[in-house]
Amino acid sequence: MEEPIVKVEHLSHRYSIQWAVRDISFEIPVRGIYGLLGSNGAGKSTTMNIICGVIKQTEGNVFISGIDTRKHPVDAKRHIGFLPQKPPLYGDLTVEEYLLHCARLRWVPDNELKSAVEEVLARCGITHFRKRLIKNLSGGYQQRVGIAQAIVHKPALVVFDEPTNGLDPNQIMEIRHLIKDIAQDRTVILSTHILTEVQAVCDHIMMIEEGKLVFMGSVDEFDNYIIPNTLYLSMVDPPATEELAKIEGVLGVEELGSMKFRIRFTEAQEVIDRIVKESAAKDWRLSEIRVEKSSLDSIFAELSKKAH
Repeated sequence: MEEPIVKVEHLSHRYSIQWAVRDISFEIPVRGIYGLLGSNGAGKSTTMNIICGVIKQTEGNVFISGIDTRKHPVDAKRHIGFLPQKPPLYGDLTVEEYLLHCARLRWVPDNELKSAVEEVLARCGITHFRKRLIKNLSGGYQQRVGIAQAIVHKPALVVFDEPTNGLDPNQIMEIRHLIKDIAQDRTVILSTHILTEVQAVCDHIMMIEEGKLVFMGSVDEFDNYIIPNTLYLSMVDPPATEELAKIEGVLGVEELGSMKFRIRFTEAQEVIDRIVKESAAKDWRLSEIRVEKSSLDSIFAELSKKAH
């Protein structure tokens, strides 16, 4: 079996007396985009900084490709590319100078420096800005340079902390596309407090709330975490709400106006079958019926409660 790219065992960290992270354990296999989700101050950045070797944990162990980050921090870091929330850019260098500098810092051999920089310039769509000073680039392009420095040494794991923070909608779309492209041949961990970001980009979700891991699974599992309990109905010639309420399995009826209703139920399929049958028999002319999924925000709120 392949060694997980990241293995975290009983990780805890505190700043003075305040625990930022408490007893977190998880494994991340090779490949895929893993969203580290949580509200502001939940412990996401602390967890990422420990994984990337920026800060040393108070308790627990972190292994990158089987390498213990405490015992062999330099070896572990060879496998990691990191883009912190504020990209570590030098404004007075040109894009090319900066990326050459980063490649040397990451032990890219001298004979491969030029080709490594060319590759990330092309991949991040910044070749035409190679001679421009970084301070003269827009926020979106500075973010691309930050991503380029994180992948210039071809790491197996790339970690992005809030990569679309402060960008406009077009720049956000471009950065998401770039992250998906990068994830085709490596593992990506992406931290965010924006739920739609996770849905748009990630395959898997880890959710941290108040320093504890409260959820780990696929995006679909996250979406279905709260079992849907309402049906949405639309009818051309609807009956009175009292008649709908009498149908077996219906727990409550809410009139939404414009011939539309929301129905709470016990068992979705049975209630749908009965409504369809009644509608056909009594000519209610049912035009739409669907199970309403819980909103991501309500799932987030539900999971947040678990942390308390």
